[in-house]
Amino acid sequence: MAVLPLPVIPLLITLLSISFAFSPLAKAAQYSVLSYGANPGGKTDSTKAFAAAWSQACASTQPATISVPKGSFALGQVRFQGPCKNNAISIRIDGTLVAPSDYGVLGRAQNWLIFEHVNGVTISGGTLDGQGAGLWSCKNSGKDCPSGATSLEFSNSNNIAITGLASLNSQMFHIVINACQDVKVQGVRVSAAGDSPNTDGIHVQSSTGVTILNSRIGTGDDCVSIGPGTSNLWIENVACGPGHGISIGSLGKDSQEAGVQNVTVKTTTFTGTENGVRIKTWGRPSNGFARNILFQHAVMTNVQNPIVIDQNYCPGEENCPGQFSGVKISDVTYQDIHGSSATEIAVKFDCSKKYPCAGIKLEDVKLTYKNQQAEAACSNAGGVASGLVQPTSCL
Repeated sequence: MAVLPLPVIPLLITLLSISFAFSPLAKAAQYSVLSYGANPGGKTDSTKAFAAAWSQACASTQPATISVPKGSFALGQVRFQGPCKNNAISIRIDGTLVAPSDYGVLGRAQNWLIFEHVNGVTISGGTLDGQGAGLWSCKNSGKDCPSGATSLEFSNSNNIAITGLASLNSQMFHIVINACQDVKVQGVRVSAAGDSPNTDGIHVQSSTGVTILNSRIGTGDDCVSIGPGTSNLWIENVACGPGHGISIGSLGKDSQEAGVQNVTVKTTTFTGTENGVRIKTWGRPSNGFARNILFQHAVMTNVQNPIVIDQNYCPGEENCPGQFSGVKISDVTYQDIHGSSATEIAVKFDCSKKYPCAGIKLEDVKLTYKNQQAEAACSNAGGVASGLVQPTSCL
């Protein structure tokens, strides 16, 4: 009789235990905000209930899901603090989260919903209603008003996903990604009035490995704004308008500042926006930079400044008159940019006199003004043009 090298039954038990340990079917712990007293009627403050559900999910040693059912949930400021005991928390929102209608409640709080020091958090679905119109009216009237709160921020966090979320009428920025790594924003809809001040759609700063896909953004400020310290950013299939376009900057406000590099913006549309693809820096000394940037496959429809670099930004003409931007801009490619400009100058490179733009490439650019050929204007800009380029390159 043959002798087996290992006892068969213990071996089977070992294999089964290994397969169960690594099974993807291990169920996540479930936490409904209703279980903690959240009220979907929109009248009762559910802030404590959301905080309690987060506290339990964060303390779980296994993956966790926080569910927010249909309905309207009134929320004050909620801080979702980590680090957590697991790296897989999913927040599934079927309802609407509503900020206080009195802008004074959150106006000086900087944030409405903020996640800090978390890893592996996913937010899917749902609507955030920032109810910012009251604050916008205050600001537009010239009164002394609070600056306002960002609706959703992730700070010092890794492996984040935001999918299928709608953000409406934020007091200030809608979504902020700050000091994060590996963030994916997909299928997001951002909406605010075209005259709403400082309501940037998505702002990225001090972060690496951020991807923004398949989103529609219309606000009173930048659709996407890219701040200092951003690298390896990928933006694709984004529709922008109304708003100020997709902007790198403003950079160079501080004399010591991290640069921006490795940015790709592709397959975008701009409709009736103030700018299309823009790089903006303060006209003052700085060690900042912007380099290795690709703007590709963009369609402009009645855009005031379709392609623009502005290195003489000096709001109110304070603290920078007569100075030159220290931000070094290099290796910027504009490829397959088509459409219509709302102004005669469709391509404007207004670069630093001290540190001229270098390595600018225009490839297959065709922009018109009132169905006629538009114009280009260059100051302190060096580079090359190839393929069909209209307006005629001034590089």
